[in-house]
Amino acid sequence: MPKNAVAIIEGINKSVLKTDVPKMSIGDTVNVHFRIIEGEKERVQVFQGVLISRTGRGVNEMLTVRRIVEEMGVERIFPLNSPRVAKYEVVRQGDARRAKLYYLRDRIGKSRRLRDRRRGLKDAAQTTSAA
Repeated sequence: MPKNAVAIIEGINKSVLKTDVPKMSIGDTVNVHFRIIEGEKERVQVFQGVLISRTGRGVNEMLTVRRIVEEMGVERIFPLNSPRVAKYEVVRQGDARRAKLYYLRDRIGKSRRLRDRRRGLKDAAQTTSAA
């Protein structure tokens, strides 16, 4: 495939990409507002969970979101640029040192929680105001 053919394909795909996606990184707790069509009715269902992986790029980018329901882990994979997704919200920023958080699947109880990314900033602000 010649170089300009790739550029043409990426140009076509660029028109499909969503522009209102917030900055999300691995470990963040996100709300995914997903449109569900039942017969002639349409409703929005919110799926809240931890973002454990991002794969692909451009139009093919996918998010894997994991949540715990009645002590059972549930994962859903959402296409980032899908028209069925109404919006994404970042609820909490988690501090992760890995690109994929698959190890959370094996954790139970409090050990499955991630540290808050802003925690260190709060401590630094308190020490400077106390001085």
